[in-house]
Amino acid sequence: MKLGLATNGFNALTNDEMAQLAADAGLDCVQLFLCQKDSNFWRYNGRADLSPLTPAECRRIADAYRSRNVAVPSIGVYTNLIEPDPAELAKNIQYFADMIRVANDMGIRTLATECGSIIVPGKGRDLSASLSEDAYPRLVDSTRKLADMADKHDVVIVFEPYFQDLLGSATATRYFLEDINHPRIRAQLDPANLLPHNTLEEMFAALGPYIAMLHAKDRKLHVTRGVAAGQGDVDYWKFIALARQHCPHLPLIVEYVNPDTYKAAFAHLRSYL
Repeated sequence: MKLGLATNGFNALTNDEMAQLAADAGLDCVQLFLCQKDSNFWRYNGRADLSPLTPAECRRIADAYRSRNVAVPSIGVYTNLIEPDPAELAKNIQYFADMIRVANDMGIRTLATECGSIIVPGKGRDLSASLSEDAYPRLVDSTRKLADMADKHDVVIVFEPYFQDLLGSATATRYFLEDINHPRIRAQLDPANLLPHNTLEEMFAALGPYIAMLHAKDRKLHVTRGVAAGQGDVDYWKFIALARQHCPHLPLIVEYVNPDTYKAAFAHLRSYL
């Protein structure tokens, strides 16, 4: 299996520096987050003004990686698709549309996201609001709008489930994908995100036909905070074996690392590969 790196966690680097780090590490690809020092446009669960990202600037960023033989198969969006304020939700969907335009200008065909959460500043996720009955219809409506955009612009959108979100288990995510029933809406599996609710076998049994991207991080059982691969309870022997069985063409995209920790995470994964 190929190995890649999510660029979030490397905010102090420019795209040239990030690309050189990936090339020096012998990586095959990156999942691009627009959070580098010279492209600071990514806001988790929110949005930013992407107008400075002209087609020429998009090509410059993408070429920093491809000129070093580092592929860029996907880009991270992660805006809030269950925002209860209709005006704010419309702005989030427009931000996603703007990200699709950026992806097209960069030659990227896959955009990654979560369903979104209601986050209270200083307090974190409001689980009651995030999991409320009226949140799911908003998610479905938002996703169907995105599916239309994906058709128009020839991209795939992958949803990453997380145990404290509406898509909190492999089964819930499978039901959601079946509700949407669209070939351009797929799943990004991060086993650490579902570890509290599912075994690895259950994750692949439910999501196998839908998996279009893989993340590799870790989490201790009964702990909310995610950590780098090798520091938690994900059974990477089993995870990699199942990934090779169900989606061997996909790279493992490593996240939750930074310039000080990425080497140990890759050493851990390579010991299984």
